[in-house]
Amino acid sequence: MTSRALAPVAPLAAVLSTLLLVACPSTTKKLNLPPVQTVPKVELDRYLGTWYEIASFPQSFQRGCHATTATYSMAEKGEIAVVNRCNKDALDGPLKTATGRARVVDTTTNARLEVSFFGPFWGEYWVVDLDEDYQYAVVGHPGRDYLWVLSRSPTMEESVYQGILARLEAQQYPTDRLVRTVQR
Repeated sequence: MTSRALAPVAPLAAVLSTLLLVACPSTTKKLNLPPVQTVPKVELDRYLGTWYEIASFPQSFQRGCHATTATYSMAEKGEIAVVNRCNKDALDGPLKTATGRARVVDTTTNARLEVSFFGPFWGEYWVVDLDEDYQYAVVGHPGRDYLWVLSRSPTMEESVYQGILARLEAQQYPTDRLVRTVQR
């Protein structure tokens, strides 16, 4: 919900990705699917910290990323600082970092946010599944075009992952598009 670590062409990729989100019909609209549901409540102080990417829908701005993480911390003006990191092309490849910011859009639930890695362009970041102990989170997009499965550790038990997949399928996310992220 997140854009991940970006190559040196990060600003251009971020702009193009945002423009595609605005210009292209989403999977939800194309397939006439019901609206995506977020979790009832996100306690932001518990959500902050580092998350490991377990799986995601492949995105051009993440091509070649291994050991991807996202770290969230409180920033000025009620915004959330976002730092995405990955090793490019291999687990021991060069570290790539993208910094951005997020803001809560739905203050009743804190489950709908927007994230920006480039200037005034914002992308939707919706928490669609969340462990009651904040050990995993799933970040999606209302158009079902983006999806990230996150964990507090670099690994996830297969039964937990399969439960997440079942809940995503109930929301009609195309889980066959998920690709596991190589972690340490």
